[in-house]
Amino acid sequence: MLGKYLENVRKKSPLIHNITNYVTVNDVANVLLACGASPIMADEPDDAVEITAICNGLNINIGTLNSRTIESMFKAGKKARELGHVLLLDPVGAGASSLRTDTAVNLIKEIKFDVIRGNASEIKTLVLGSGTTHGVDADKADAVSDENLSFMIDFVKDFAKNSGSIIALTGAVDLVADAEKCFVIRNGRPEMGRITGTGCQLSGIMTAFIAANPENKLEAAAAAVCLMGLAGEIAFKNLQPGEGNSTYRNKIIDAVYNMTGEILDEGAKYEVR
Repeated sequence: MLGKYLENVRKKSPLIHNITNYVTVNDVANVLLACGASPIMADEPDDAVEITAICNGLNINIGTLNSRTIESMFKAGKKARELGHVLLLDPVGAGASSLRTDTAVNLIKEIKFDVIRGNASEIKTLVLGSGTTHGVDADKADAVSDENLSFMIDFVKDFAKNSGSIIALTGAVDLVADAEKCFVIRNGRPEMGRITGTGCQLSGIMTAFIAANPENKLEAAAAAVCLMGLAGEIAFKNLQPGEGNSTYRNKIIDAVYNMTGEILDEGAKYEVR
């Protein structure tokens, strides 16, 4: 059962440093507060390392890169690894440009991440070194489906083995895997794709869940994915006539805020392969 991992976040309230993108930074902060963690953001190189040192986890998101934030990502990432903190990489848009792809690939080479979380196209790009990412969204040809599920499970397990990281490939069907075990998760709503930042929010939540549950990293990562998808389901049910994606975004954060371990256990839809 996965609800206990949410309860641990609420008990421990881990402090999570987010070097994340400017489009979604406010939503990442709010969803971390909603799940019981504490957010902090610092992307100036002279500040990022010191802030990282006082945190429990570091969430690196490459959604809006510039030379200053890239420097901060490498410096803060190496400091977090030195201190044994939880590290997550969200390779937003890897495959859409050389800068994004090269930055993500080099971060993985120089810093060992506990989790790499991305859509199918981003993860494929990191494995192959090039890709067909459509902006920051997954190419439809890369989507996980029932037809290719066994192949994709083997794919993420192999990447987990080669990278030494938990791989979270998220989309209509989510896969969260280490080298031996894969959670196949079917929570969520397609309407979540019409909101900018649900993936960024999930990366923050995953970092918090693993920081609060370091002995069960794979299960904690899977619990975070189930929670976000379930929040999307609950929020969609609560939409009223005339409300759209802006309200939906807020109701997802509200659903995270009101989530309990019992609700998560009852609503999580997953199998282990």
